[in-house]
Amino acid sequence: MDQYQYLLLMAGCLLLTLPLELVLGARVWRRPRRLLLALLPVVVVYGVWDVVAIARGTWDYSERYTTGVLLPFEMPLEELVFFVVIPICGLLTYEAVGNTLGWWRARRRTTATAPAERGA
Repeated sequence: MDQYQYLLLMAGCLLLTLPLELVLGARVWRRPRRLLLALLPVVVVYGVWDVVAIARGTWDYSERYTTGVLLPFEMPLEELVFFVVIPICGLLTYEAVGNTLGWWRARRRTTATAPAERGA
C-alpha cells in the first residue's frame, strides 16, 4: 500500500477541494477548455524542469512511496499527476474565494443601501 501513498494523497487533494466546485460554484471543472489552457503551461514548464533535474541527478523519487510507473525520460507517473492536481486545487480555491468575496460584497452593498431605501 505504501507505493500508492503519493497517488492517494493527490486523490485526497481533489476530493477535499471538490466541494469548492459543487457548493461554492468555482466552475473550474465546468470549463474544461479554460482548465486545459491553464494546466498546459504548468505541465510543460515543470515537466521539462523535472526531466532535466532527474537527468542531472538533482533529485529522485522514493521507490517506497511511488508505483514505479515511469513516463518518458524517467519521470514518475506521480510527478505528472502532481503537476495536474495541485494547480487544479489552486484554481478551485482561487475561484471559490473570488465567488465568496463577490457574494459577500454584494450582500454588504444590499444591506448598506436597504435602510436608506426603507426610510424614503
